[in-house]
Amino acid sequence: MASRLEVTYRVYPSPDELARAAAALFAERVQQCVTKRDRARIAISGGSTPKQTFALLADGNEPYGKAMPWDKIELFWVDERTVGPEDKDSNYRMTNEQLLSKVPLAPEHIHRIEGEREPQEAAARYESVIRRQFRLEGAEVPRFDVVWLGMGDDGHTASLFPHTEGIHEAGRIAIANHVPQKDTWRISLTAPVLNEALEVVFLIAGPDKAEPLERVLYGEYSPDDTPAQLIQPKNGSLLFLLDEHAAAKLPKPGPDGVGHTGLSR
Repeated sequence: MASRLEVTYRVYPSPDELARAAAALFAERVQQCVTKRDRARIAISGGSTPKQTFALLADGNEPYGKAMPWDKIELFWVDERTVGPEDKDSNYRMTNEQLLSKVPLAPEHIHRIEGEREPQEAAARYESVIRRQFRLEGAEVPRFDVVWLGMGDDGHTASLFPHTEGIHEAGRIAIANHVPQKDTWRISLTAPVLNEALEVVFLIAGPDKAEPLERVLYGEYSPDDTPAQLIQPKNGSLLFLLDEHAAAKLPKPGPDGVGHTGLSR
C-alpha cells in the first residue's frame, strides 16, 4: 500500500492576515531552529505574498522581527530570474528592498543567486555556494530547515514550470531551467532538494490559484502538468497557508481555520 503524506492547510480571510500569519510562523520557526541547532537555514521565494511578509518582519513597529536572532539566520533563494540584483524582476531585489536593507542580517549569511551570469554558470556557482555552506560531499543533498514556496496559476512552483526539463532533474542541487512558455531561463533548486527540507511552507493567495491548488491536492498525480505536486517532503512536513480565495475549491477547514488531507506518494 502506498504511503500518504499528511498535508495541513490553514485558511485566512484576507491576503493581509495571510501575510501576518506567515510572518509569525517565520519568526517562530527561526527561533525553534536556533534553539535546537544554533542557526536557521531558510530558502525563500519571491512574489507578492512574501513581499508583504518580509515588510512585516522588517517593521520595527510590528512584533515579528523584534526578537529575531538575525545573526543566526542563513538566507538562500529557491529560484531567481536571469536578471541582475538591481533589476525590477529580481527576487533578490524585492527581498533586499523589503527586508535585508532594514535588518542586521550579515552579508556573509546572504546567499543570492547570481542571475546576471550565464544561466548554466549561475546554477553551477549557486550549487557550489550551497555545497560549501552545508559542507556537502559527493551526492549529498542539503537539508534546509524551512523552504518557503509559492505557486503559479499554471501549477508551477520554484522555477519548475509545466513540461520543462527541470521537473525531471534528480542529480543536481541547482539548475538552469529553460521555460519556453516565457521564452526565458530561470535558475532553480531542484525538487529532490526541496523535498529534503525539514518543513515546506506554501504561501498562496488569489482566486486564480483555486483551481490549480485543487489539482495539486486532489487531482490525479501528473507533475508534468502540475509541478507543485512534486513537493512531498521525505521526512518533513508540508503546510499550505492560504487566503479564502485560493482555498475556495478545497473542503472547508474546521472552526480553527485548519484543514487536513493526504497525498499518495
